[in-house]
Amino acid sequence: MATLSPARPHEPEPLDDKETRGLNVVRRFGAVGSLFLALGSLGAGAAPVINPVQEIPVLRLFTRIPTVSLAMGLAGMAIIVLSWLMLGRFAQPARRRLATQGQLARTIALWCAPLLVIPPLFSRDVYSYLAQSEIVARGMDPYSLGPAEALGVSDPLTSGVSNMWRETPAPYGPLLLRLGGWLAPLSSGNIVTGVLLQRGLALIGVILIIWALPRLARRFGVQPATALWLGAANPLLIFHFVAGAHNDALAIGLMVAGLEIGIQRMPVRYKHDAVPPLAKGEILFIGLGVVIITLGVAVKLNAILALPFLTVMVARRWHGRIKDLLTAAIPMALLFGVVLVAVCYGTGLGFGWVGALGTPGLVRSWISPTSELAALGGVLGIALGLGNHTNAMVPILGTLGYLVAGAVTVKFLWDSFKWRYRPIIGLGVSLGAVMVLHVALQPWYLLWAIIPLAAAAGTSRFRIAATIVTAVLPFLLPTTGSTFDGRGYVLPFAWAAAGALTLLGLFVVHRLSPLLLSRPSPEHSVPA
Repeated sequence: MATLSPARPHEPEPLDDKETRGLNVVRRFGAVGSLFLALGSLGAGAAPVINPVQEIPVLRLFTRIPTVSLAMGLAGMAIIVLSWLMLGRFAQPARRRLATQGQLARTIALWCAPLLVIPPLFSRDVYSYLAQSEIVARGMDPYSLGPAEALGVSDPLTSGVSNMWRETPAPYGPLLLRLGGWLAPLSSGNIVTGVLLQRGLALIGVILIIWALPRLARRFGVQPATALWLGAANPLLIFHFVAGAHNDALAIGLMVAGLEIGIQRMPVRYKHDAVPPLAKGEILFIGLGVVIITLGVAVKLNAILALPFLTVMVARRWHGRIKDLLTAAIPMALLFGVVLVAVCYGTGLGFGWVGALGTPGLVRSWISPTSELAALGGVLGIALGLGNHTNAMVPILGTLGYLVAGAVTVKFLWDSFKWRYRPIIGLGVSLGAVMVLHVALQPWYLLWAIIPLAAAAGTSRFRIAATIVTAVLPFLLPTTGSTFDGRGYVLPFAWAAAGALTLLGLFVVHRLSPLLLSRPSPEHSVPA
């Protein structure tokens, strides 16, 4: 079988003057969308129960015009997604001229900047982080006590938590909660400061992703600009990791940074090549990679899948035999165990988080195939006169989903070991299977698959599929934390206004740079 070792991507030329102008227009257009989303969040975000925006002159107006606020938020989302799609023309791997890593990183920073100081969007999870961090700061166990029991129902931190999570223990790793416990005293009970500090943790993860992605991509034969565009400039990341402040950002950031560091000194070996000598510092860097990935596991368990695929990379670096796999796996597993035990006991939180891992499964997401199959089974049961058995089917189908995801992971581990796939592609596919088959699937869960695949999957089919998913998923989850007091006209009016505003923006973009809405020219491509 032919080797799957990648060829180095071609060195792209810089954008010409016309393309640079187009890139600047895209950058500004996306920044306008980010500003719209930031302003819309003041009236349509998941604001605290006691909303400090209501005390700020001018800005408090947005809390009183929910239709306008929601329209601005939706228009901002649409503009960012369209800007990202237009930015993609400057990151297509077949192009002769591409945007540089610096240009893309500055674009990401510009689009994220207005979202750093806004109320949370798309979910209220960050308020759960705050409450659980306060529980840790007060010396109680977040894995046995929910916010209501530990802090009291009347506590402002508890009031911000969604009703279904007030009685449930924390499902997150001890490192995340200990970091939150250290940050809690800095906010002194101020929810706004607490949200900003939690967003800071998520931002660390985003920075790690931006750092690791282009380096991994170059090693695996993918254009760094393409990987940055698909993985780091992704609207799902901007909406949910920056605006939503989800802790998945830190876990994924540590995972991909650990992979990059772990293989940084490892020589690239083709399948039938002679085994290269041990590089200086190679063992040390593999160990550092395992440590960093383990820290990611101590934030969120999903990162653990990176360790067996890193083990396969190490085994393939030698002779690729079962003996090499065991030789790599045993010390790496021991190091993982030592670091994880040290983190669990060093944080003072122990292993209680393992028993709370099923907490997110209490949510049944309507975009989850597993959850929808359970609902369909319930409907069929009613139609056949057997009764509604949806609640009974959810754990059954959830377990089957985990078994299927486990089978997919084992298959791709073995196929990667046998050189049929690159291990990082196997990691992305396996994480994708775990996330898609979860009953609580949320849009940002797919970033667990998209980000590692962005660094290694060079096929146009994957990019097209990931682009479609990214462009559609954001609009399946509303920006708002409000029910608008049952006023049904708010949503359709907001969508209509957002559509008109977005079309106006596209008209201006076309006038400033017709290139952006035209079909790419063949002469800009690298010959096959």
